[in-house]
Amino acid sequence: MTLQELRYVVALADHGHFGRAAEACFVSQSTLSTGLKKLEDYLGITLFDRSLRRVTPTPIGREIIDSARLILQEAERIKELARLSRDPMDRTVQLGVIPTLGPYYLPHALTMVHKLHPKLRLLLREELTPHLLQDLDAGRLDGALLALPVEDPGLEVAPLFVEPFLAALPANHPLARKKAVALPELAAAGLLLLEEGHCLREQALEACQLEGLKNEEIRATSLETLRQMVGLGLGVTLMPLLAGAGPKPTRGQVVLRPLAGEGAARTIGLVWRRRSAAAQTLTQLARTLGDYLPAGVRPASVRDGASSSAEVRRVAAGEENRLS
Repeated sequence: MTLQELRYVVALADHGHFGRAAEACFVSQSTLSTGLKKLEDYLGITLFDRSLRRVTPTPIGREIIDSARLILQEAERIKELARLSRDPMDRTVQLGVIPTLGPYYLPHALTMVHKLHPKLRLLLREELTPHLLQDLDAGRLDGALLALPVEDPGLEVAPLFVEPFLAALPANHPLARKKAVALPELAAAGLLLLEEGHCLREQALEACQLEGLKNEEIRATSLETLRQMVGLGLGVTLMPLLAGAGPKPTRGQVVLRPLAGEGAARTIGLVWRRRSAAAQTLTQLARTLGDYLPAGVRPASVRDGASSSAEVRRVAAGEENRLS
């Protein structure tokens, strides 16, 4: 049993097609088929059902593929540990980010990271939180910037900052004349939300103490679509502070007001697999991001990033002063 054969198995499971799996492994289809047959002969079992249109793992095949992923991740970790012992910030990091954060936070963050760690190369991918967590688990991402809490014992969590929400209102709305808007007022004024899958949707419902919206006819696919809908007078919404006033065309149409009382906010953190080969790099990245926060947010504590049932661990020495 070789690492290369395990790579073939994982690629075939991911692509469900011999040709595409072979392309992903940079080998011919016959080479991949021969490697898979050798492994099945060695183990004495069938790993894939080839009778279906999409090649599908057998029940025992699925278990072995899960183990193969772990073995391949550990093999990469060994190579990365050896290389990173020289300079953990001289590497490429696959970093995911949620869409409601990326366009507004990354320009600030990447400027500082590039200045302080010029050898660090960040390859960015915007996805919804469930997809980011799946890609982290599968090793397709090294880390992710997302809203906390994340209840996964296999992940390290570094809370970075707490970002307040603002009330986003049409410029001619009665609530726009107020200095601060109460959450019950906002909830009763025709609250607009993002579509299912966006964590911001669930945070808005929780902040307004709503289980859902009755007769919800419109759901935005992005934060900018949501802003446009508010500008057209279709309703009101909660807007993360870093999203700010938005593009110039909507600045005269949308008014932002702070929330009354304790308001509402979300905690943004950096997460990665506990045994990731990039753990040392991501720990340093979390320190840098925590030391250079954008205006208007406050540093996060471990409590900010935890739910009542989640245990969030310290991930860096000296983090107490930086992140709390």
